[in-house]
Amino acid sequence: MRYDVAIIGGGVVGCAIARALSRYELEVILIEREREVGFGTSKANSGIIHAGAHAKPTELKGPLEWAGNQAWGPLHEELGFGFKRVGELIVAVEEEQLDTLEKLRQQGVDRGVPGLELWDGEQVRAEEPNVSEDIIAALWAPTAGVVNPYEATLLLAESAARNGVTITTDRTVTALSSDDEGTWRIDTEEGVAYHSRFVINAAGLHSDEVAALAGVGDFTIKPRKGEEYLLDKRLSGIVSRIIFPCPTPTTKGILVIPTVDGTIMVGPTAEDLDDKTDTSTSEAGAEQIFRSVQRLVPGISRKDVIAEFAGLRSISSTNDFIIGPTAARGFINAAGIQSPGLTASPAIAEQIVGFLDDEGLKLRERDDYEPTLPHPARFAQQPLDEQIRLAAADPRFAHLVCRCEHVTEAEVVEAIHRGAHTLDGVKFRARCGMGRCQGGFCTWRVIELLARELDLDVTEVTKCGGDSWIALEREDVADPTEVASVREEVPT
Repeated sequence: MRYDVAIIGGGVVGCAIARALSRYELEVILIEREREVGFGTSKANSGIIHAGAHAKPTELKGPLEWAGNQAWGPLHEELGFGFKRVGELIVAVEEEQLDTLEKLRQQGVDRGVPGLELWDGEQVRAEEPNVSEDIIAALWAPTAGVVNPYEATLLLAESAARNGVTITTDRTVTALSSDDEGTWRIDTEEGVAYHSRFVINAAGLHSDEVAALAGVGDFTIKPRKGEEYLLDKRLSGIVSRIIFPCPTPTTKGILVIPTVDGTIMVGPTAEDLDDKTDTSTSEAGAEQIFRSVQRLVPGISRKDVIAEFAGLRSISSTNDFIIGPTAARGFINAAGIQSPGLTASPAIAEQIVGFLDDEGLKLRERDDYEPTLPHPARFAQQPLDEQIRLAAADPRFAHLVCRCEHVTEAEVVEAIHRGAHTLDGVKFRARCGMGRCQGGFCTWRVIELLARELDLDVTEVTKCGGDSWIALEREDVADPTEVASVREEVPT
């Protein structure tokens, strides 16, 4: 099979590009190294849709941030992922930070961002009574929002696939070469090769390595780790808006984020690393985060943590997005996509489509393109009479799988049929395991449902693909000393 476009990388950027290209009469393939799309950086994203005022106008990030912001509302309507425009407050606790707020306000005004206002401390506390008395002013930006980044990525990919894009996972690209006719050969570690006229490099943390395979490796990517801490729903409503501190040259700071699903998330840290696999959390990271957020919202406590994780941002040697054609004909970068990359991803996708048009790819719109998807079932969000109707029509809606998030068997089965092949795949689509007990009660039931619906043995079900299996054959662990050694090998 020869493709018109091959996209390397199935994060939010790669999936947004795939969906944008699915509007046209093209043969497109997306190649992802993980078991499911979105299992890299995108699953650990803070989930903030930035208001549009943060990025500098001298960077690619600037115009793409605002254009991307405007695309998330229509995408939400079409695909049905969690999304709310809650707005953001960038707060000052020191007099010298007031100039930064004014600079950001003017930056946003110049870009056309509406509704930006400077509030004094009294007005901030009138709107958000649980914030600190130390806050003296804030920039209010109503266009900011929160999104479920993993759910959005999965649904972008599902929409692309329903419109003809081939999605292939568990494939690690190891070599790239092009012939005299301008066709690229893409070799993978698994022994499968693909051929395509154009290659889009959306490989995130590994985009510098992919560019080097194509002979245009003129940049590097370094990971910047951000630890995040998810708090119990007991704190739901402690703030209703995203609370930002004043930004620094390297980070937008440690935030308080009211998520789409009612929990509060705090973070991230910003630690530059060399290791592209280090997603560990740390005592030092936790101390830094809670020390910072308690200065903004004193009522937040570390005792309310129900989950902690870390993501790695892709920081390019240019400290900006690297988007566009290269010296290698037909090879186009969408690399170095750090914050505000999630916000900008729909705009990046449209820019890539424009580059392909400029490079000679014929873009004929499909007559049968379908932009919408059936919205995922959300039993817990329905009124009681609708819940009764659903359970009467389908008894699986009466079988509760996840106690914390009130997820039913019907929703888990739907998630599996829409592409979930792992525990995390179900978790990110249906929220099983995202509540207070973090899967303590529902994990085994989800394993059973995955095994039943995919015709697998329970020992074949994994957390996130690869060797992240959960259940072992009894004979494999008959000796207690073997149990200990096996546990040491189980990936966390």
